[in-house]
Amino acid sequence: MDFGVVLQTNPPASRTVQLAKLAEAHGFSHVWTFDSHLLWEEPYVIHSAILAETRRITVGPFVTNPATRDWTVTASVFATLNEMYGNRTICGIGRGDSAVRVTNGTPTTMAELRESIHVIRELANSRAVEYKGATLQFPWSRGSELDVWVAAYGPQALKLTGEVGDGFILQLADPDIAAWMIRQVKDAAAAAGRDPDAIAFCVAAPMYVGDDGEHMRDQCRWFGGMVGNHVADIVSRYGQRGAVPDELTDYIAGRTGYDYNSHGRAGNDHVDFVPDAIVDRFCILGTAADHVAKLEQLRDLGVTQFAGYLQHDNKEETMRVYGESIIPAFRGGIAAKR
Repeated sequence: MDFGVVLQTNPPASRTVQLAKLAEAHGFSHVWTFDSHLLWEEPYVIHSAILAETRRITVGPFVTNPATRDWTVTASVFATLNEMYGNRTICGIGRGDSAVRVTNGTPTTMAELRESIHVIRELANSRAVEYKGATLQFPWSRGSELDVWVAAYGPQALKLTGEVGDGFILQLADPDIAAWMIRQVKDAAAAAGRDPDAIAFCVAAPMYVGDDGEHMRDQCRWFGGMVGNHVADIVSRYGQRGAVPDELTDYIAGRTGYDYNSHGRAGNDHVDFVPDAIVDRFCILGTAADHVAKLEQLRDLGVTQFAGYLQHDNKEETMRVYGESIIPAFRGGIAAKR
């Protein structure tokens, strides 16, 4: 299992770069950032700085969308970063949430998402692609490599992920829901003639190492509100029952709205509808042993990466414990002498 961190690009940008460097030092393989250009600083500029000051870390958006940037521009960013820093980028993409809703837009259609994945991936892998009636290719790009991982919850998005995604991003760490979601993606991949085991499966959730349960929950309750946005979309389209597990839809019954000004931030004043049980299920909280135990459950379901959100007041200590105790538990040991 690989391990990543998910950061917001809050100013100063040097702080985000510092946290990324610390993540690499503690053994994390990926650094992901939010991509919402009004709420936070431009991620790709900061990605370049992170790549310049690290040696191994892979960097990407968590997640971008097809609506706020021309697809060829997005592909050009990745191909350029790969030329500069040696194929150390990855693209997480979804239909769009905060980046489009803050500008009074709406998430893209599944057809647009599918086409954007194809265009971005082909161009960013130094290949030609048909786009708006023309065959396009970057004449300056050679040997660029980019995987595109799709963030999804709903039935159609899960199906699309299995059919075209290099990886699946699930933003919650509940093992029961994860098992159901992973099965949907794998079944869709198999039905499309793809190898389900070739898809990367990334579970993302707040990670907080500590022993004060009440404080940890209050610091991470925002996540249930963020997930609730996507769940509300599913309920609006498919109804309260049947489309996804009831464990995912039931908790938003008390949801009355959402304030994107505090999106993804600890101390939100509009996520009181999220109960403690949901925080415990969706996040990974507690001692190092608690983290290892839940991560082992996820690994056994086929999860290939855990990406931990660090939108709380214990960033450095959480990464330290992961680097010293948790990540090594999943690396396996090699004896110096046998």
